[in-house]
Amino acid sequence: MSRFLHVSQHPLVQHHLARLRDRQTQPPEFRQLVKHIAQILFFEAAYDLPLLDSTVLTPIGECAVKTVQENIGLVPILRAGLGIADAMLDLFPTAVVWHLGLYRDHHTLEPVTYYNKLPATSNLDMALVLDPMLATGGSAIASIEILKRWGGCKRIKFIGILAAPEGVASLHQAHPDIPVHLAAVDERLNEIGYIVPGLGDAGDRQFGTW
Repeated sequence: MSRFLHVSQHPLVQHHLARLRDRQTQPPEFRQLVKHIAQILFFEAAYDLPLLDSTVLTPIGECAVKTVQENIGLVPILRAGLGIADAMLDLFPTAVVWHLGLYRDHHTLEPVTYYNKLPATSNLDMALVLDPMLATGGSAIASIEILKRWGGCKRIKFIGILAAPEGVASLHQAHPDIPVHLAAVDERLNEIGYIVPGLGDAGDRQFGTW
């Protein structure tokens, strides 16, 4: 699994994650911290994007450069994934954004799809499935399965902030070909499917709805 699991060791990720976990951190700061962490994770997940040789004219003269020509899609799982998608759009504004809405049934802990905004056809080079929390793994597994059945992207990666070992194992078992990029893997899930020690509900904490 280690080949596909990438847990960031970046000092700024760990610094921002400390504030993100703090129960005293209010929604405005929480959203900014999600943004900062997401952008670093995006840099790390995009390490293998192929580059195209090109030429530009600087104010001084001609210069050989390299540019990304791939079509990238951001697939935030509503609603908590929205903050990650917005952060990545700041870095790569030509990316397309396709929303998937899933919620976790509190009794079964299984994902339920209620919204799917994938287009009829597409030709993405890479799709990034975005969700701050990888708890049971159900929503991520279901989202990736939807993308694979849809068939509009050549490769898929998952980017999150926190994960439980159970969620990482479930996702890898269901989709062993999908790279996973995270800020941290925590201790475990509790009896109601929350990550321990975690940071609470990422959607509620972003949007002030707890």
